[in-house]
Amino acid sequence: MEEDLFQLRQLPVVKFRRTGESARSEDDLASGEHDVQIEGVRVGLEAVELDDGAAVPKEFANPTDDTFMVEDAVEAIGFGRFQWKLSVLTGLAWMADAMEMMILSILAPQLHCEWRLPSWQVALLTSVVFIGMMSSSTLWGNISDQYGRKTGLKISVLWTLYYGVLSAFAPVYSWILVLRGLVGFGIGGVPQSVTLYAEFLPKKARAKCILLIEVFWAIGTVFEVLLAVFVMPSLGWRWLLLLSAAPLLLFAVLCFWLPESARYDVLSGNQEKAIATLKRIATENGAPMPLGKLIISRQEDRGKMRDLFTPHFRWTTLLLWFIWFSNAFSYYGLVLLTTELFQAGDVCSISSRKKAVEAKCSLACEYLSKEDYMDLLWTTLSEFPGVLVTLWVIDRLGRKKTMALCFIIFSLCSLLLFICIGRNVLTLLLFIARAFISGGFQAAYVYTPEVYPTATRALGLGTCSGMARVGALITPFIAQVMLESSVYLTLAVYSGCCLLAAVASCFLPIETKGRGLQESSHREWGQEMVGRGTSSAAVPRSNSGSQE
Repeated sequence: MEEDLFQLRQLPVVKFRRTGESARSEDDLASGEHDVQIEGVRVGLEAVELDDGAAVPKEFANPTDDTFMVEDAVEAIGFGRFQWKLSVLTGLAWMADAMEMMILSILAPQLHCEWRLPSWQVALLTSVVFIGMMSSSTLWGNISDQYGRKTGLKISVLWTLYYGVLSAFAPVYSWILVLRGLVGFGIGGVPQSVTLYAEFLPKKARAKCILLIEVFWAIGTVFEVLLAVFVMPSLGWRWLLLLSAAPLLLFAVLCFWLPESARYDVLSGNQEKAIATLKRIATENGAPMPLGKLIISRQEDRGKMRDLFTPHFRWTTLLLWFIWFSNAFSYYGLVLLTTELFQAGDVCSISSRKKAVEAKCSLACEYLSKEDYMDLLWTTLSEFPGVLVTLWVIDRLGRKKTMALCFIIFSLCSLLLFICIGRNVLTLLLFIARAFISGGFQAAYVYTPEVYPTATRALGLGTCSGMARVGALITPFIAQVMLESSVYLTLAVYSGCCLLAAVASCFLPIETKGRGLQESSHREWGQEMVGRGTSSAAVPRSNSGSQE
């Protein structure tokens, strides 16, 4: 017993400031009322300063008052084997999402020729997927907030897999139209994987990790094009649909390994399950659990739309909706414009061609050639430098300035397309524009889960994703219909929209760089994790155990 007491006396006791959580007054601190007592021996609490973003040292990961929150545990456990596994699993979900989206640009011209579909039916086949995604995004967010992140994600993945496989056996146009719409309905829940992923990441690694899983999106689009090159000439589009469901099948099997979010469990009052999840992560990472008792957050109504429009979040929600709308509107618009611009050579060639072109039969069609697939492949590769640039600047400039920068560069490249330029310069401008608009999308995926509290995080991301689908629905009417009447007006619309989105990014009221995830909507934003770094003046060094 005396040996154990001696060891206890040798352990460093560290206090961590978590503003808004401790009920102690300044007088209590000054009097040392809450110092640790060990059999009558008074032990002072020595304040230790950590480097900005540094993890809590393993030998004394114990918050003040022998209590800790999920955020403290995630920071203390750090990034390890568990997060690596989760990264691959989340990346599979994104890869599957990207492949299902890339199918649209391959399946539409194939069915146009094979089933002799008129142009409006071909366009409807693409639009119905976005309609399904738009209508379900908020629903999946609500399910994830009400019943758990894992539950919502599992149902959406199994839904998408089931109807994705069924669509390969569609006998007629009406069947494939309905089935692809149901696939879109399921895809609307895939972004919830980011919510689950972000809630297990320490703040120092969160931005980099969310950006790096976006690489899986680019990998998915590239893989889909390569798959089409080998499958379409010999086996046809039905086999392409079946094989494209492989990442979904793999994710559906592996997702049963996923734990429920510990933040969600605490918010819903399931403390034991949250502690079990945190212990599991600590064991896998080879790190200790924080000492003390896990604080149960105040139980709140979860997944309520009105919570997105409280005075504290009203402007954030409205501005984010416009930012997500602009991202999808411009990203998919650029994808559609690229084919037109490449076929014509430049903007001036499009203008002259539109005047001279004769009306074509709506049933005229051409199968995609190997050269067409290679063009799709090269334009898709531009998303990799977009990830790298965003990864480099997002923790230097912050989330808001990164989004604004991406929008401004996209607008500048769009305006430069007004000039009559050659094919090489055109390719370069389109490459840069797509890299930065995809980078803006990635920055939005980092910022959105960080800014909302746990009770509304999934719903907030879901509604933003829904607004993005609205932009994707509208953009064909600009990039294809308006382009026929005025190419300059079309470019002006995209450039102007992104300039407004850049302004909206700057006016976002909250910067989430270097902050922890907010647990409760009843405390001021960012209270959970303020004061760990050396820059905090609220935790000075003291040998007496009191704060001066």
